[in-house]
Amino acid sequence: MPSPGLVLSSVTTRGRCLIWGGMALLLLGVVLGEQALVQLAVFVLALPVISALTVARERFRLASRRTLTPARLARGATADVLLEVSNADSRPGGLWVVTEQVPTDLGRSPRFVIDRLGAGGTAVLGYRVHGVRRGRHALGPLRLRLVDPFGLVERSAVGTDTAALLVVPRVRPLGSEGPAGGHGGGGEGSRRTIAVHGEDDVSTREYRHGDDLRKVHWRATARTGELMIRLEERPWRAQATLFLDTRARAHLVAPRHDQLPQVGSGGDDCPPPDSLEWLIEAAASIGTTLARRGAALRAVTDTGELVPTSGRGRLSPEDLLDRLATVGPSRTPGLRAGVEQLCRAAGDGPVICLLGAVGPDDVVELIRGRSGPTSDAAILLDIESWADAGLIRSRRGASAPARGVLASQREDAATLLRSAGWRVAVAGADRSVADVWATLGGAAGSPSVSPPPAFPPPASPPPVAAGPFGAPA
Repeated sequence: MPSPGLVLSSVTTRGRCLIWGGMALLLLGVVLGEQALVQLAVFVLALPVISALTVARERFRLASRRTLTPARLARGATADVLLEVSNADSRPGGLWVVTEQVPTDLGRSPRFVIDRLGAGGTAVLGYRVHGVRRGRHALGPLRLRLVDPFGLVERSAVGTDTAALLVVPRVRPLGSEGPAGGHGGGGEGSRRTIAVHGEDDVSTREYRHGDDLRKVHWRATARTGELMIRLEERPWRAQATLFLDTRARAHLVAPRHDQLPQVGSGGDDCPPPDSLEWLIEAAASIGTTLARRGAALRAVTDTGELVPTSGRGRLSPEDLLDRLATVGPSRTPGLRAGVEQLCRAAGDGPVICLLGAVGPDDVVELIRGRSGPTSDAAILLDIESWADAGLIRSRRGASAPARGVLASQREDAATLLRSAGWRVAVAGADRSVADVWATLGGAAGSPSVSPPPAFPPPASPPPVAAGPFGAPA
């Protein structure tokens, strides 16, 4: 604790009222010439002075220590904190009011009263915190208040010692119905191989909107008269990459001061309060499942890659949760930079994209970067469902025209992804991560049967044009 000499005494509200009352009595006694009123006024004014001298003479030296169980907990869980306050002075203490400063995201700040703690003695105090929101939170420092018996004067001091508590996203159990299908490596188990025997025997298909023009097979194009794309062999690798769309403009984010819902769909006692929290929780659950099945896991957001503490290499389940704990909404306008980082990080391994409010223009970069045989998957969030469900209490529900635009853009983006061979599922506030994961595993997205192209293939290499819809603001 800081030196008591650096802390100024302060008069409480009760003390100020007493001082003003004493001054009024003194003035009245002088005006009326009443000696008794003057004597009473002097006594009243002397009380705060005596109290201030009593508090100022008190000396103290405190030491505190905190033990958190656990020091890392999932959102919605509870941790026990053991606070040990020791009197390091050679004299017993007085009447101490001790307040532990706790962030509002963890609950109320507990207050304790310690009376005459002996020299070298230790008071063991305990309280609980509830991890309502993700993040790295600091418990403390300790705030000490010394109060005189009349409550007229108090003196306070604030320590410097704190303890860190990490609240990570919840990991929900996922079944074997997802894209991993219970196979190791986090992919689809047996991945189809396209044999390439020679330049004339290369596998090709018709051009689809968003394909990389660098993969045009010109000999097959000249032979068929239509633009053809080369399908290169992608050998299976036990690697999986998550891509998270954390843009603030693509989500409905609940304000921090909002009271979070107590019960959500399916009896969830701590439901995600907004679409971004659902996305983070889904990434934690899916990534942990894939990593535990043996996949070399990597994660990328629209602002860059999430790397482990070592600064490189695969993410362990613990690394993933630690990094996701501090992920918040970004101000990035588009997905281009994130997709470029994703293509560098993913290589030939499968990709699972978790996207907010997107349209065709947002996903065309994904399709272009991941063209060819793929086991990639995408989860599109129905963000307006969080407002409709009443989870975001301070937001008015979107108007019918706005909802229609968002739904139309999402459907167009899903159609474009499916036409490129992606597995696609739509998630809303009323669906759990496990339910969406199972739906994603059964989604029709196998490129073994070529679907009709989303747009008629042009006769010559077309320029890359913006889609008919833009991302919602």
